[in-house]
Amino acid sequence: MEPEALEQLDDYLGRLARRASGHTHAAYQRDLRAFQAHCGSENIVRWADVDTAKIRAYVGARHHEDKLSGRSLQRSLSAIRGFFDDLMKKRAVESNPARGVRPPKTGRRLPRLLDVDAMAGLLDAPSEDGLEARDRAMWELFYSSGLRLSELVGLDLADVDFAGGSVFVRHGKGDKARHVPVGAKAIEAVAAWLEIRRAMPGAAQPALFLSRHGKRIAPRTVEVRLERWRSKLRLPEKVHPHMLRHSFASHMLEASGDLRAVQELLGHATLATTQIYTHVDFQRLAAVYDQAHPRARRGRSGKA
Repeated sequence: MEPEALEQLDDYLGRLARRASGHTHAAYQRDLRAFQAHCGSENIVRWADVDTAKIRAYVGARHHEDKLSGRSLQRSLSAIRGFFDDLMKKRAVESNPARGVRPPKTGRRLPRLLDVDAMAGLLDAPSEDGLEARDRAMWELFYSSGLRLSELVGLDLADVDFAGGSVFVRHGKGDKARHVPVGAKAIEAVAAWLEIRRAMPGAAQPALFLSRHGKRIAPRTVEVRLERWRSKLRLPEKVHPHMLRHSFASHMLEASGDLRAVQELLGHATLATTQIYTHVDFQRLAAVYDQAHPRARRGRSGKA
């Protein structure tokens, strides 16, 4: 591509790094660099040479040849749209060729869960030191309140209401705040952690969960610690923090049947996002049906 076109992309990514999260910037940078490489392979030298047909061809190639999911392609299109919107503001292009292009629909992947027994095994395992007491408090809060990883690491001491049995999530998805109930077991685990926290470096700062160095715990540290617990307890598959949130949602819906309440607890903007857990619950019911009904297998096969 022409040097000016490469400079325009570099400039956009540099400005994006200052206003977007590190995760978003890294993802958009990968997507836009991949698109830049594609344009180079197609002998496209200026961004103004890109039209809607070329965007559709690019999306189709990434889907069929690179096997990208609809979700990944949606993010890629979002990155491309944002870049071309910026080019339009600078009058480098007349229109945004990515507007109106939609990714192919793919089946929505159901979330992986831990069953109630596996969750109990994780939460009831004894703590061997102060950091493990912190970990148990985090696992309890994940499962008790259905928190996202970013929400958990963002909690401050003042956000925990021990008397009322709740936590205040100040910055949920879309920067929406919400109060979430906390169960008695989680309250006990957090209180035990606070006793240890008082003697740790950084105890004067507001963060609820601290690293061993006295700083607010990082999301990656939480992931590493949870994998450490998985290995310690010999759980059969990799466990990530979102699985604890998924397990909370599925177990709550299974016990209550109240989809609207689970939506509020999770902080979902729409019921459509929460409804995936109804499919998870149906899978469980279908498995029970297949095992228990005397004619289930024949019925499922379509034979009379």
